Amino acid sequence: MSDAATTTINDVEAYVKGIAEEARKASVELARTSTKVKNRALREAAALVRQCTSDIQKQNRLDLEAGKAKGLSSAMLDRLELTDSRLEGVATMLEEVAALPDPVGEVTDLRVRPNGMRVGRMRVPLGVIGLIYESRPNVTADAAALCLKSGNACLLRGGSEAIHSNTVLAKLLQEAMTDNGLPKAAVSFIETTDRQAVRAMCRLRGLVDVIIPRGGKSLIEAVVEHATIPVLKHYDGNCHVYVDQYADAQMGRDICLNSKIQRPGVCNAAETFLVHKEQSGDFLENLLADLKAKNVEVRGCAKTLELYPDLKAATEEDWSEEYLDLIVALKIVDSFDEALEHIEKYSSRHTDSIVSNDYAATQRFLREVDSSSVMINASTRFSDGGEYGLGAEMGISTDKMHARGPMGIVELTCQKFIVYGDGHIRT
Repeated sequence: MSDAATTTINDVEAYVKGIAEEARKASVELARTSTKVKNRALREAAALVRQCTSDIQKQNRLDLEAGKAKGLSSAMLDRLELTDSRLEGVATMLEEVAALPDPVGEVTDLRVRPNGMRVGRMRVPLGVIGLIYESRPNVTADAAALCLKSGNACLLRGGSEAIHSNTVLAKLLQEAMTDNGLPKAAVSFIETTDRQAVRAMCRLRGLVDVIIPRGGKSLIEAVVEHATIPVLKHYDGNCHVYVDQYADAQMGRDICLNSKIQRPGVCNAAETFLVHKEQSGDFLENLLADLKAKNVEVRGCAKTLELYPDLKAATEEDWSEEYLDLIVALKIVDSFDEALEHIEKYSSRHTDSIVSNDYAATQRFLREVDSSSVMINASTRFSDGGEYGLGAEMGISTDKMHARGPMGIVELTCQKFIVYGDGHIRT
C-alpha cells in the first residue's frame, strides 16, 4: 500500500462538484441495495482494517509527526492517534453496524381510512450525506458504515491534520465496496486539504441532501454561514454533572472523575461540576483531591474559593467553555433549582447528568433539562452512538430537527407517506 498524499487541485470547486455528482449516482444504487450485500461489504471492510493495521498506522504516524511539529495539543494528538485497540474498535464497529437491523423499507403507521384506502409511512435513505470533520480519523469509518447501512452515499472531507489516516481508511472502505459490486463513490472522499473544499461542499444544493459538521465552533459556524443545504450540528459539548444533596458520595466522585478524565478531549467529557451545598464538606474535599491527583485544574466559583482559596477563580466565560482538556469549572449551588437554572443558562444542550438517590429530583431533571442526552447516575462519557447501541454515530445533533442526540442509521433516514388504493378517487 503506497503512502497517502495530499492532492493538489487547480479548480477545487469543480473537483468537489465532480465527486458529489458521482456520489449522487451511487446513492440511487445504494437505495436499492439489499441488506445482504451491504452487510457483506461492511464485514469485508472490518477484515481489511485488521489485515492492514500496520499500513494504516504508518500513515497515521505521518499525521502525528506533522501534528507535533505544528504544536497540536495533547488532547488533539490523542484524538488523532490510531492505536491497535482503536483500530480493533473500528473493525468491531463495522461488524456491529452490519449486525444492526436495516431500517430501509420499514413500513409503520399503516392505517385504514374510512374510505378503505390504506395510508402509512416507509423509511427511506436521505440520499447523499456530506460530512466535514476534524481530527478523529475513525470518523471516516463510522460515517461510511452508517451511511452504507442506511442506504446513503457519503461525501467525506476530513481535516488536514488527519489527511494521511483518512485517505488510507477511505481507500480500504472503497475496496470493500467495489469487491461487493457496489460503486466506489458509495464512499466519496475529498483528498485535498484546501479549505475551499469546505465552502464548495456547502453549496452543493441538488447533489448533497444534508451536511453534518463535526469539529470546533469556528468550523461549524463557517458551514452554517455558507451552506445552501440543511445542516445538522452541535456547536459545543459543554456538559454538566450535578451532584445533588442526596447523592451517594462515592458514586458522585466516580462519575465526576470518569466524566472529566476518561477522555477529556471529546465532546461528551464534562466541563462543569455543580455541587449542592450539602455536599461541600467531605465530598468536595475528596473530589478535589481526586482531581488534583489526576492533574485536573479546577476553576471555582466564589463559594468554592472561600473554602479553597488556592484554586483558580472561575470567570463568567468559564461557565460556557468547552475546555477539551484537564480543566473543569466547579460551582457550589444552594438548591436543585439553582442547578437547573445554571444548566439552562450555560449548557450547550449536549449532555447533562445528575447524581442523586432522590427519585423526585431525578425525574424533574429528566423532564426539565433540555439537552439531547439527560442522564441519571451515569457518566456523561456514555453519550455516544456505540454506547447507546447504535453501532456508531454520524455525529451528535443538538438541533431540534428529525434527529437529536447521537445519529445512527435510523437518524440517517426519513419517512415518506405510502398509499394503497383500489381505484380510489377523491370527490
